[in-house]
Amino acid sequence: MTVRVLLADDQALVRAGFGSLLRRTRDITVAGEASTGDEAVRQARRLRPDVVLMDIRMPGLDGIAATAQIVGDRDLEGTRVVILTTFETDEHVFAALRAGASGFLTKEVEPDELRRAVRVVAAGEALLSPSVTARVIGQFAHRPAGPAGDGGDRLAVLTPREVEVVRLVAAGLSNDEIARELFISPLTAKTHVTRAITKVGVRDRVQLVILAYASGLVS
Repeated sequence: MTVRVLLADDQALVRAGFGSLLRRTRDITVAGEASTGDEAVRQARRLRPDVVLMDIRMPGLDGIAATAQIVGDRDLEGTRVVILTTFETDEHVFAALRAGASGFLTKEVEPDELRRAVRVVAAGEALLSPSVTARVIGQFAHRPAGPAGDGGDRLAVLTPREVEVVRLVAAGLSNDEIARELFISPLTAKTHVTRAITKVGVRDRVQLVILAYASGLVS
C-alpha cells in the first residue's frame, strides 16, 4: 500500500525538502502541496490524501484551523493530519491535538523518523511520545470546551479489559507494545483499541488519550 501525503507549508524550501525525503521512499508518494491553510483544505478535499503534513503558521487560515476543517469533513474520515512546527510550545501542540491532529513533528525531524511517522499515522496510530502525552495532555486536558467534559460517564461503557487498554494507550504504547504488556496478540490489542474508540465516540487514538486524561482515568 502506498501512503499518499499532502505537504502544507508556506515556505517553498520546506515543502521541497520534505518532498525530496518522502519521494525517495517506495511506499510513500507526495500527492500535492499547499502554501496556505485554505489551500490545504481545498487540496485535501480534492486529493483525499492519507496524511497531511501541516505547518502551524501559514497566511490566512492557520494550520490548527485548517486541521479542524479537514478533520471535521465527513468525506475525509480516512485523512490524518500531522502538525509541523519549529517549536514545541505546549499550547500550540495541544491546540492542534484538540483540533484533531494525530500528532506533531518538529521541522528538524530526521529523515528516517519522518518516514516512520507518516507510516505510523497512516496506519491509524497516534504520533505522541509518552513524555509529550503526559506533559501536554496532562497539563491542558482539564480545561473547558474539550471533547471530554463528561469523560467519566463516557468511559463507563468500556469493559475492564478495554479500560486497561485505554490506560496503556494513554501511556503512549503502540498496539504491539500493548500486546506484549497484556500477553495478547497485536490484532487483539488493535481490536480492543478500535472498540474503545467506537464506544466512547472519539475519532482516533489521540482523542482517546485526551479523554483518558480529562476523565481522570490517568494522571
